[in-house]
Amino acid sequence: MHEKIIILDFGSQTTQLIGRRVRDLSTYCEIVPYNKFPFGDETVKGVILSGSPFSVNDSDAFKIDLTDIRGKYPVLGICYGAQLMVHASGGEVSQPDSREYGRTHLNVLDNSDPILGNLPQNSEVWMSHGDTIVSTPENFRLTASTEDVKWVAYRIEGEETWGVQFHPEVFHTEQGVAILGKFLDVCGMKRDWTPASFIEVTVKELKEELGDDKVILALSGGVDSSVTAVLLNRAIGENLTCVFVDHGLLRKNEFETVLDDYEHLGLNVIGVDAKQHFYKELKGVTDPESKRKIIGKGFIDVFEKEAKKLKDIKWLAQGTIYPDIIESLSITGVTIKSHHNVGGLPEKMNLKLCEPLKLLFKDEVRKIGLELGMRPGLIHRHPFPGPGLGIRILGAITPEKVRIAQEADDIFISGLREAGLYDKVWQAGAILLPVQSVGVMGDERTYENTIALRSVTSTDAMTADWSRLPYDFLAKISNEIINKVQGVNRVVYDISSKPPATIEWE
Repeated sequence: MHEKIIILDFGSQTTQLIGRRVRDLSTYCEIVPYNKFPFGDETVKGVILSGSPFSVNDSDAFKIDLTDIRGKYPVLGICYGAQLMVHASGGEVSQPDSREYGRTHLNVLDNSDPILGNLPQNSEVWMSHGDTIVSTPENFRLTASTEDVKWVAYRIEGEETWGVQFHPEVFHTEQGVAILGKFLDVCGMKRDWTPASFIEVTVKELKEELGDDKVILALSGGVDSSVTAVLLNRAIGENLTCVFVDHGLLRKNEFETVLDDYEHLGLNVIGVDAKQHFYKELKGVTDPESKRKIIGKGFIDVFEKEAKKLKDIKWLAQGTIYPDIIESLSITGVTIKSHHNVGGLPEKMNLKLCEPLKLLFKDEVRKIGLELGMRPGLIHRHPFPGPGLGIRILGAITPEKVRIAQEADDIFISGLREAGLYDKVWQAGAILLPVQSVGVMGDERTYENTIALRSVTSTDAMTADWSRLPYDFLAKISNEIINKVQGVNRVVYDISSKPPATIEWE
């Protein structure tokens, strides 16, 4: 088992970002709810306390007794985490005259400090808090300030405990990675968390856990399930059977292309053409959530039917990744979202669950895939929703609408690749709107469909901005879609960010 850093999550929007930064420093970490510290786990070498949407003075704020953590492990409190330690020790945290948000500059007061010492003076940091530390107990030693805030950072004497009111995990904090790196050094971390080490440890663990048992895996054609398949194949070989279901809502030629990719990887794959089943079940359905449920149930039905044809299957493998797990945890009492990979299938099918990627972020999954020798084209594919074109065709789904959406999407995605733009955007696709408009083709009046093009930039899909694609490129794609896709006479471009919009339209 790898030595680890534990990040206690108090509900901050940037908690996942802390985890990603620590992993980027080749160090294994786990994010757990603030009240679920793994006491007794000897692999824990340090603790980070996250921010929170609450004030430490709120009656319903997330609070824990840190007595058995402080002094036993090196601790770094970030924003709320720093304020919580002050508050719990008898210091004062209150709301200042003006809230402290945005960029400011750090003045390091103690160059001997193991965390902040010898950082460049006046480096930029990012503040985001409504409260501020006003006073601290005597053993809290001031280590940094800004022009407007005195207690920006401190160290507790007699302990390896630090607090910072800024956010070292965000991009705008110039020395944030260096600060986190220094904390990891204090914790004695070896920084040996690499794709190669993950593969070596995981394959060994899978061999021990699964033995000669047989495993079934539902492939989606996406990165997560594909990397899961290759890892399992390396561990148990022919005891893994993969099922790839064509629900009729994939991209153009995707069923054949993905099967070819899997053949290249040496996987045992069963391809199932279930298009007509799904089209029948979806006929006349317009509500987005109803469509999702029908597609989800249909997939389970088809998958279960295939599984019953196989003998002695004991495990169901899934491509669950860490954000799926974190976002499905209830920290505030309200689950952020129920994820398609978390729960559901195993209970119905009476199979044990195998999720070898459940502690990895998406960018780490891609690195693992490349290390496993997978084709870069498969690893760097844009995310594609499980319901596929079912949520990119607004309104009722018909085979004709699928044809239009597939043709338009293929022109857009192929165009992005040819123009060298595909790898510069996070996700792109064509949406078929339930809107018809007047057009003129030749000397004739037309009344046909509208396609909306969607392309976004992002790092983790939690937030996204619309891609500033070149006008000439958009003009070329628009002309090509209108000229080549029968049934379309208008193309528009979506310039909405997330939030308030979402990446997908449904």
